Amino acid sequence: MVFACVSLLYLLLVASSAKSLTTDEFTFNGFRNVTNLSLDGSALVTLEGVLQLTNSTRRVMGHAFFSSPVLMLKKLDNTSRALSFSTAFVFDIVPDGNAGGQGFVFAVSRAKILPGVKPGPFLGILGPQNNGNFSNHVFAVEFDTVQEATMFLDIDDNHVGVDINSLISNISRSAVYYADDSKKVDLKMESGEPIQAWIDYNGTTTVLNVTIAPLSLPKPRRPLISKVIDLSPIFEEYMYVGFSSATGKAASSHFISGWSFKSNGIAQPLDLSQLPNFPRAPRGPSTSKTVGVKIGVASSVGTFVLITMVIFASWYIWEQAKLAETIEDWELDHPHRFAYKDLYKATKGFKDTELLGVGGFGHVYKGVLRRTGQVVAIKRVSNGSRQGMKEFVTEVASLGKVRHRHLVELKGWCKRNHDLLLVYEFMPNGSLDKLLFDGNTNALPWEQRFKILKAIASGVLYLHEEWEQVIVHRDIKAGNILLDSDMNAKLSDFGLAQLHERGTNPHTTRVVGTLGYMSPELSQTGRATTSSDVFAFGALLLEVACGRRPIEPSEEPNLVNWVNECRMKGELLRVVDPRLGKCYAEEQMEMVLKLGLVCCQSIPEVRPSMRQVMQYLNGDYFLAEDKALLFSEVDTMDFFASRMSYPSSYGTMTTGSLKGGR
Repeated sequence: MVFACVSLLYLLLVASSAKSLTTDEFTFNGFRNVTNLSLDGSALVTLEGVLQLTNSTRRVMGHAFFSSPVLMLKKLDNTSRALSFSTAFVFDIVPDGNAGGQGFVFAVSRAKILPGVKPGPFLGILGPQNNGNFSNHVFAVEFDTVQEATMFLDIDDNHVGVDINSLISNISRSAVYYADDSKKVDLKMESGEPIQAWIDYNGTTTVLNVTIAPLSLPKPRRPLISKVIDLSPIFEEYMYVGFSSATGKAASSHFISGWSFKSNGIAQPLDLSQLPNFPRAPRGPSTSKTVGVKIGVASSVGTFVLITMVIFASWYIWEQAKLAETIEDWELDHPHRFAYKDLYKATKGFKDTELLGVGGFGHVYKGVLRRTGQVVAIKRVSNGSRQGMKEFVTEVASLGKVRHRHLVELKGWCKRNHDLLLVYEFMPNGSLDKLLFDGNTNALPWEQRFKILKAIASGVLYLHEEWEQVIVHRDIKAGNILLDSDMNAKLSDFGLAQLHERGTNPHTTRVVGTLGYMSPELSQTGRATTSSDVFAFGALLLEVACGRRPIEPSEEPNLVNWVNECRMKGELLRVVDPRLGKCYAEEQMEMVLKLGLVCCQSIPEVRPSMRQVMQYLNGDYFLAEDKALLFSEVDTMDFFASRMSYPSSYGTMTTGSLKGGR
């Protein structure tokens, strides 16, 4: 029985490690028992299932090509066009001692091995007799760790180059990756640490992109190399794709643990969780030592290893205990649960260096999920009590179904003791609060601010009226508005304030919110409603337009009263953020300021609903000018009945049509 289970597990591993879809698309998550790979020279597959191109032997070369040729050129009536292709692979270069060499290439070639190929600087793909010949029909991306400045004009001993029929690269760059669009980080390819590479060619635009990054990071948005190269004259209709490597006067072991390729499309991402571990020591002969020295060193090393093993075992037991979690049966009924150890490792143990911010409900950390390389934001919420935890998780799992383009997506959760960890999509451009107030010399343009306000309004409307349940946010503010890489605004922490009430004393009411955004009735009754959300959104409207927080210790009066006083004096536009200058539409600005005041009315019943707020922002009907009514003793219901109107083409608005929302 045990033998049968082991055999079945082995077959499953073999099936997952070599997944070949067609001859034009394949994915190898490891190379154990692969049959459609052609190996030559020093190339072999290790016991771990890693493809090894060379070992620590000098002046050898190894080749590993997909067995069947791949369609790479589309023949048209009078011409031919190279097809798009994409490949991704994980490699590791381990030098023999302090110095290694030479490197390896990913190649697209008319043959698996060209005539006259040589080891050393020719990397096993070309030779001195055919280097530079147009008849080679070879395209290669080299990962070179030896500088051959005279022969091949190499820029340094750690570079990536694009080669067309010759090892004098068309373009080469020192090995770096971009942590963002501008910050370069050096990446030593002979470090012995795994690196992932992506090569993408667009046959329509003829743009070639080459990107590298440490295995622990996702694919950078900015490639290392981006160049227009027409590969149509280089490619034949069918070509072989694979790897070639060589050693020279010095040697390195060159490993590939996973490889994915697709012609005329985008290669499938590698499953990093399935990739085999790289061998830690180079294979091949080592330099000879005297027997006496070997025995002495072995004795010392043995003692050291024993002590190290004891220390490591103790640390491992302690580490596992620290990451242990007890999963109750009911937790298995809720989807999208993450393991605590995965989130712990993603945040490097919740290190302060990974801290993105601190909010009213917990600390938020940046995390990189090791299995997928995905960047996420992880909020650590302390519930303070086991009472109500099941209901708490039930509602969190329910919120995981909420989907709106202007709400930050809740990807999953994890419960451990009294803590709840919430996993959100990562928003690289941070919060609106930081963009408005963190000393930015370049003010956020008004067009962008107005776009953000409309986006958040639509998200709040969805929570109030368009999802299957009414969700009251209770903490709408600039700090909870996040921006993605394209500056699209999304509201975060929706429903979290309500959920955090689970487990509190039912005889006490905890007032949740942020000073300056809290409506008067909320501080009196403690009951949050959709109307109190509208008040907070009104404060946000004024904050974005004025470039001033709702309450500033050094400013009197508060923002709402100050804007209203200026409106009463006929100087409403005096409150506009001075950093904007005159770069805004006056009618639009006046509408936002008046709408902010209307939303901040002290009587909840006369505030507009979020649907009406959206109609104002979309210009579906207008706020009439009346200096005597807002924040006065006049009946505010009369204000709504008589002082708001549709655009003239819509006619007069009735009181009944103003009573919307929940």
